[in-house]
Amino acid sequence: MVQGTGSHVGKSVLTAALCRIFRRDGIRVAPFKAQNMSNNACVCADGGEIARSQALQAMACSIEPTVEMNPVLLKPCTDEGAQVIVMGKPLRTMTAKEYEVFKPSLRPTILECLSRLQEQYELILIEGAGSPAEINLRENDIANMQTAALADAAVILVGNIDFGGVFAQLIGTMHLLLEEERERVRGFVINKFRGDMDILKPGLAFLEKETGRKVLGVLPYFKDIRLPEEDSIPSPPPGPAVHGERVRIEVICHPRIANFTDFDALEAEPDVSLRYAERPGDSIPNAILIPGTKSTIPDLRRLKEAGFAGYIRRCIESGGSVAGICGGFQMMGTRLRDPDRVESSAEEEAGLGLLRSETVFGGQKRTARVRALHLESGAEVSGYEIHMGATQGEENPAFRITERHGEISGDLDGGSAEGGRVWGTYIHGVFDSAPFRRHFINALRAGKGWKPIPGAGETDLDGDLDRLADRVRASLDMDGIREILAGRR
Repeated sequence: MVQGTGSHVGKSVLTAALCRIFRRDGIRVAPFKAQNMSNNACVCADGGEIARSQALQAMACSIEPTVEMNPVLLKPCTDEGAQVIVMGKPLRTMTAKEYEVFKPSLRPTILECLSRLQEQYELILIEGAGSPAEINLRENDIANMQTAALADAAVILVGNIDFGGVFAQLIGTMHLLLEEERERVRGFVINKFRGDMDILKPGLAFLEKETGRKVLGVLPYFKDIRLPEEDSIPSPPPGPAVHGERVRIEVICHPRIANFTDFDALEAEPDVSLRYAERPGDSIPNAILIPGTKSTIPDLRRLKEAGFAGYIRRCIESGGSVAGICGGFQMMGTRLRDPDRVESSAEEEAGLGLLRSETVFGGQKRTARVRALHLESGAEVSGYEIHMGATQGEENPAFRITERHGEISGDLDGGSAEGGRVWGTYIHGVFDSAPFRRHFINALRAGKGWKPIPGAGETDLDGDLDRLADRVRASLDMDGIREILAGRR
């Protein structure tokens, strides 16, 4: 089990790397995370919903993701509440206090999922959540040491040196663990190091002497490997421009933004400058993208309060493009209604009026893998739907669903206006399709009088996982890790 001294220390990435390493070594391996908290989700083949990080780890194992790999998913919708998803299906929205009482009842489900995976695979690589040293959460823990005990798993503890204070992170965490919990920790990994190893070595020696545990590796700070982020909005430096021509795209950064990985492929294009904006900029971009959100009406109200409604109108009037995905598509309609308070305490809100659609939220959640055809360009796309609302009234659809859940479909999706410059869809992942992505970007280039160019091609996520595995293998004491797996350390 890979645990961390806190959030964002590298647990997900290290687990994915180990998944790919052991898979390439010929071992049947699968990932597992008992509980994840993330609004970045993925849909399994059976329609179940899990965190995107476990889907990525399954890809690293070259297997299909299943709900057993992430039986409990929390999708925050307020500062104190989250939608609780169990075995891929939404249960209900709970406050933090309600969930803390409810959590222990999930242990049998977690154990059952672990048992199923153990029957199918030789090795289960488990990811922890946050920190195991959250002493206020210890009694009802289902994500860290309780899961390690259920699986009888050895633990590798990860700290992020880029945060500063990595030795305090690791030693402090060990100090706060119970004796039986400390016994499970077999070694440390230090992540995101950049500097002179000779300067770091005295600290490593002190850490090993102080704790009696080996440092199993120091991972460098990787700058050239692109993997989907779990929670943190990425902000990599822009790549090289093509002849100095770069279209400007802004993504509205909702307080409860969801599935912002929809825009990773756009960000990687050589002629795109993409930024996430919490407030309107000083100059109008070539395109504004409205992403999904876990709290559609409250985030729509915040969008208006921040001044984005007028900013979006000015973008359209200047010849720019505006597109919305999922919750962003819902916001583009004339009205949003939530009579049963499914997403928030607000009953209804006027939309942005960019499309003629109206959305009503209900208790039924649609989760499905889909293939579709973009009606304007003819480009094929594939992705997934995850939404609570039903949208009606739009007369100019943007896509036609050709396949849903592996079955032929002819359903229409989304909406389109202003000659195709304004559009919305329920399909997450549309920009992952290189032909559609290039059609969208070249339309923005045409608006500036620039010639179209070919795109960067399909994203090479599988290649990035191979490169990650190579880098991590070179930095870890793999013999030591194998000894841990064999129970000799």
